[in-house]
This record gives sequence, structure tokens and C-alpha cells, in this order.
Amino acid sequence: MLEFLDFSAHMGMPIDVSVHGAQIDYTMALVHWLMFILFIIWAPYFLYVLYRFRQKKQPKANYHGTKSKMSTYLEGGIVVAEVVLLFGFALPQWDLMKNQFPAEEEAEVIHVVAEQFAWNIHYPGADGVFGRRAPDLVDTALNPLGLDRDDPYAQDDIATVNELHIPVGKPIIVQLSSKDVIHSFALPVMRVKQDAIPGLTIPVWFEATETGDFEIACAQLCGIGHYRMRGYLTIHTGEEYAAWLAEQAPEPPAPPASEETEEVEEPA
Repeated sequence: MLEFLDFSAHMGMPIDVSVHGAQIDYTMALVHWLMFILFIIWAPYFLYVLYRFRQKKQPKANYHGTKSKMSTYLEGGIVVAEVVLLFGFALPQWDLMKNQFPAEEEAEVIHVVAEQFAWNIHYPGADGVFGRRAPDLVDTALNPLGLDRDDPYAQDDIATVNELHIPVGKPIIVQLSSKDVIHSFALPVMRVKQDAIPGLTIPVWFEATETGDFEIACAQLCGIGHYRMRGYLTIHTGEEYAAWLAEQAPEPPAPPASEETEEVEEPA
């Protein structure tokens, strides 16, 4: 039955590599099948009505209407089906994605800051603590996140542009924000899409089931360069992800040079 309702393989949808994607696809398939059944029923009936009550056949209007209750029953059945879809499938899935977040201690927490026209990714580094970011330190070319490297917690932080790296089989919590206008963080293979709104930090979570290279898209028209706001999602094994973090870790700051003291000769 699930394969019968799986539209991802037959309707041009991206592959699904997330733990919750199958349920989303299942719900979408149910909606499509309901609409298909309604089309099959209503389209012939509509054509029949156009022919049956054409002006030539019925030159004088009948203002009494039909006495049958069939249309009421059909409309009631459609309402019941839509209520089942909403409360039985859509709302539980929404609750899972929006309210039932994994504990941060068990997840990989990453900050994603959108801007025209790039995705800035911030990892907390080996200490697991995000360093300070300051608007006055933002430099589009050298420091797009405005990281304060003088902050002890920021000295091991990792920053990338348009490159999101995550481990497979571990919950990922993305804290999403925007520097300028509304963007939409879209990971099609994760069945994730969330607006990034200036002034707000919005969390979204997902978990990958397969490794591979995929795409990050902006699903909200955000300016003249919207078409090139494209990023890349790389899903690693746990070992590969740890190796990538180690490779990206910044060099530790050099210790301050010790002041040399001049020797003073004592008079004889």
C-alpha cells in the first residue's frame, strides 16, 4: 500500500534521505489521490450537467431544484476525508517537525545565516560553544558572519559559505536567521523548507539516512540574484564528519611574545 502511494519515485520528486520524509511523501500522495478521485468523479458529471441542462433542452428554468440528498452525502464524504488528512496526517507531522525537537546534547547544532545571496554556515568548533558574533565585525569577503575571534569561544569556531556538512544518522538542529530580507532555507532531499526572517532565529531539525552530495536552495524570491543563491549539502559518515571538522579547524592563536628583560651590569 505504501509503495502504491509513494509519489516520490513516480512524480518527479527528489529522492528522500531523511527519517521523516517518507511520512511527508505519504501524506502528499494521499492528497494527490483524493484530488485524482474527485477529478475522475466530478469531471464526467460536470460534462453531463452541461449537456443535460443545455438551453435547447431546458428553455425554461426550473426554480424548484433537485430533491435528491446525494450531493449532500458526497460533500460530507469529502469533508470527512479532508478532516482525516488534516488531523490524522498533516498535524501530527507538523507537530513532530515543529514541537518535538531532539535534545541539543544528542544533536549537532549548526547556525545558518542567510544573506543576499549566500548561506553562511557557523559551527561551534571542538568546545561545542558558539562564539560571539557582532554586526560591526561583518566583512562580506573576510568575515561574513562577524565572528569575534578575540572571544575565547570563537577561536575554534568554523565558518563556511554555501557549504553545509552534516553526519549521517544524527539529528541536526539548524538555527536559522537572516541578515537582510526574507529567504527560505530549502533542503529538498530532507523535505525541509523554512523561511529565514530578519530579526528572528527559527529552529528546524532533520536527520539524514544516507550519505551523499545534495543541494541547498532558496525557495523565496529574495532579490535580483536569487537565482544564484545555491548551496551544497554534504552528508558524511560519522568518521568523515569528524575528519572534516578537524581539517577545517582554525589554527590556534599564537601565544603572546614574552618581553625580553635587559640585563643590567652591576658596578664593580
